[in-house]
Amino acid sequence: MSYRLEVKPLADKQAQPLDRKTLKRLQKRMEELARDPFDPRLSKPVTMSLGRRTSRVGDWRIIYYLDELRRTLVIAAICPRDKAYDKV
Repeated sequence: MSYRLEVKPLADKQAQPLDRKTLKRLQKRMEELARDPFDPRLSKPVTMSLGRRTSRVGDWRIIYYLDELRRTLVIAAICPRDKAYDKV
């Protein structure tokens, strides 16, 4: 069963300056995560923040959490690897 995707304004703003190829890769990964957010090949838990997970796409990280009541995968941030965990 798949989840609905919701991208927070901060994550959308962070993705704006990216090139088209990277955006397509990120979008594809988000769709894969919506189908199976706990697939260990796609993501892992963020140890510093309970309930959040991260997915690696090249040098970028997608930080997300699940809203089980609304069956929604919420994208909280899209950051370069070196800054990704500062915002968690």
